[in-house]
Amino acid sequence: MGDTGASVTFRRAGHILGASTVDIAWQGRRIVFTGDLGRYDDPIMFDPEPVSAADFLVTESTYGDRVHEQTDPADVLAGIVEKTVKRGGTVVVPAFAVGRAQTLLYYLWLLREDGRLPDVPVYLDSPMAINASELLGTYRGDHRLSREVYEGMRAMANYTPDSEQSMRISASTDPKIVISASGMATGGRILHHLKAFAPDARNTIMITGYQVPGTRGAAIANGERFVRIYGEWVPINAEVANLAMLSAHADADELLRWASGFKTPPRQVFVVHGEPQPADTLRSRLDHQFGWQATVPRPNQLFSL
Repeated sequence: MGDTGASVTFRRAGHILGASTVDIAWQGRRIVFTGDLGRYDDPIMFDPEPVSAADFLVTESTYGDRVHEQTDPADVLAGIVEKTVKRGGTVVVPAFAVGRAQTLLYYLWLLREDGRLPDVPVYLDSPMAINASELLGTYRGDHRLSREVYEGMRAMANYTPDSEQSMRISASTDPKIVISASGMATGGRILHHLKAFAPDARNTIMITGYQVPGTRGAAIANGERFVRIYGEWVPINAEVANLAMLSAHADADELLRWASGFKTPPRQVFVVHGEPQPADTLRSRLDHQFGWQATVPRPNQLFSL
């Protein structure tokens, strides 16, 4: 690209299909952006690929102050579904359309293969999640799933791209599992499912990942008794379960594990993409464990590299 151009290298970040770290070499400086880093030993995605060197590192810190539970998600999921179905209820899952929805399908398929999943329909009710699931079939070299497992997941779930089908799911009182977006219940088809199922104590709302403060998902996860949907206050009488271990974000230890791949330390690290406490905790650990100069930038703060 010439003397003044930049060269860019992408490496797998392990977060969702296609997620990459970005390594930019420009005018004698090398800047690496983590974007969202994924988990190690994930059943679907490959591990985040290491980076050996950079002058400057910009790293996420979503879970910079905590470690995910080591509980087997399949066991927890099996217990939630069995308990809900026994009382005649529906499991409603606000799920991120790309990544989390496919992980849930994988664990549900695993349970069904093991004979541990009740014989109830599973609906993937999100056009975006359906499209993202189809991409797993298109880009088979970018994930761990075998063709057999992928086809099994696809056959197990009822894909409902049509909005009228979605409304029929909400109207049905039969036990079932409904995976729908958005993951924080800020919009999408999950809203009419929550409005239909949240008031009934037989049902379960299953939270499956990080919820930004101020979202409906965060309110439900925090035990609020009412949330506003389509201009109405809807009571949350359904059981609320949280499968935080399903998060696709690296936890604090995994962030440090990825950082340990550097053979030479960055000159400076910028800790971003996190609430104040997680970001500052990660900054402190990078300093304590590696001796790295790390900063949590203020909004609109400028740095000369």
